[in-house]
Amino acid sequence: MKSLSKQRTVLALFFTAFFCASVGASNLDTIGVTLLRTVTTNLNGQGIRVGQAEAGDPLPYWEVDPTNISVEQPINLFTYIEGTSPYFSVSVANTYTNSLGEDSTHSDNVAGNFYGTPGGVATNVAHVDNYEADTFINYYINQQHSISDRVVNQSFTYGSYDTNVDQIYDNYAANNGVLFVTGAGFNGQPVYSPATCYNGIGVGVAGINNSPYGPTPDGRSKPDIIAPGTPDVVTSYTTPQVAGGAVLLMQAGTRGDGGGDTNSVTDIRTVKALLLNGAIKPIGWTNSPSAPLDTQFGAGMLNIFNSYEQLAGGKRSYVVSTSVLTNSAHPPTGDTGTVGVLSGWDFNTNSSGTNFDGVKHYYFNVTNNLNNAPFTATATLVWNRHKNKTGINNLDLFLYGTLSSNLVACSTSLVDNVEHIFMPQLPHGRYDLQVWKAGGNFVTSNETYALAFEFSSQSLNVTGSGTNIALSWPAYPAGFVVESTTNLAPASWSTNGIPASIVTNNQNYIFLNTTNADQFFRLREPNF
Repeated sequence: MKSLSKQRTVLALFFTAFFCASVGASNLDTIGVTLLRTVTTNLNGQGIRVGQAEAGDPLPYWEVDPTNISVEQPINLFTYIEGTSPYFSVSVANTYTNSLGEDSTHSDNVAGNFYGTPGGVATNVAHVDNYEADTFINYYINQQHSISDRVVNQSFTYGSYDTNVDQIYDNYAANNGVLFVTGAGFNGQPVYSPATCYNGIGVGVAGINNSPYGPTPDGRSKPDIIAPGTPDVVTSYTTPQVAGGAVLLMQAGTRGDGGGDTNSVTDIRTVKALLLNGAIKPIGWTNSPSAPLDTQFGAGMLNIFNSYEQLAGGKRSYVVSTSVLTNSAHPPTGDTGTVGVLSGWDFNTNSSGTNFDGVKHYYFNVTNNLNNAPFTATATLVWNRHKNKTGINNLDLFLYGTLSSNLVACSTSLVDNVEHIFMPQLPHGRYDLQVWKAGGNFVTSNETYALAFEFSSQSLNVTGSGTNIALSWPAYPAGFVVESTTNLAPASWSTNGIPASIVTNNQNYIFLNTTNADQFFRLREPNF
């Protein structure tokens, strides 16, 4: 394959060398890292080796400076890797400075958001392989040379949609189990390769109205997820936040936070499903059965705490497996078993044949002690495009009410390898969440998939004495703010005068002193 360097374009403008680019406290709050650190111990990326591929613009400026105030990591944490065309070999340096390249402010800013100790997401990764991007693409990805990294951050783009590029990345991910997290492109432009590959995660940006947008030319939903941009509102700096979130989930899975099947929970399909399923929906988010993700926001705003809580719910298998004639109805079966939890994940296999579709049934009793409080259902299904295959197996998600056998929601894209259901205002009841695999024409008869699910409701408790009021609500799911009003007019709700919550024993608490005779409070998901 020809060298791809002529098409590669750096996503961000360069900034002055002294600019500190760590995510910062406010963004760490927004993406759930602060809360995660409150309720867990030492979840910081420990034991996970990562890669950072950087496009010098111009060369030779592509290296991370470990001593930069955005990074502040020991020099021996880094390996620097660079080669020259025709990329038959690479040169490696384990010291900084070195003869392979020069410091890049863009690289330092990306590193600051990814693993920098002042304000990064995964501050204690095991090692960082800092690649020159052409070398990484042409030597490692094109030629399928193995790497030790579990997650690779790519804050660059080709500046175009290229099916050949996506294919080589999908081949590598499927063959080696590496998760590529890539900036979706330039703000206000279409999504570009390699963020458009099937088996990776393409990252957009929040806070503006012109994030890179989908769908891809072949109709697939990209980007996959968004994050807040710092130091500039571009995907160069949102991407490492998502990559850092993936690292934290891999560490959590490796140390057993998601149960004993550590291989399943750290698989790139499971990590991707958990990240997307934990995302918070911004105002304006929408999808449809044929388009599982929003064209600008993907699954929504990254929230690593929510994703972690679903990981910690554990691996939960389907209740029953059935097969039906190809393209025939597949209503609930009437089985009385249940998954047992309302938040968790699965890593499993579905099968179909020439004349039958395969269906995995996950049954949930969705109820709590608040009879009038509706639930929100969120489910994400992820599977890979197989190595050297241009197409994918067709899997869908269906949510049925078991009492009536009525279809409540579905995600039935014919082109995506992600399906996503988001159903607010779900009444109490018993539900059948189905993972369906099409029979007839398929790539393979068996398909391994990851499923993340959450059925949640929130309640706000108000207690007090005199003018002293205490507000409390569960820490999970995160993403809610408290508003108050002295009348119930729709436009009167406000966060003015409401302090930040304190988290204790997995509960949010706010303490107020108010002299208003009549004051009302509510929980609301924020507008990003």
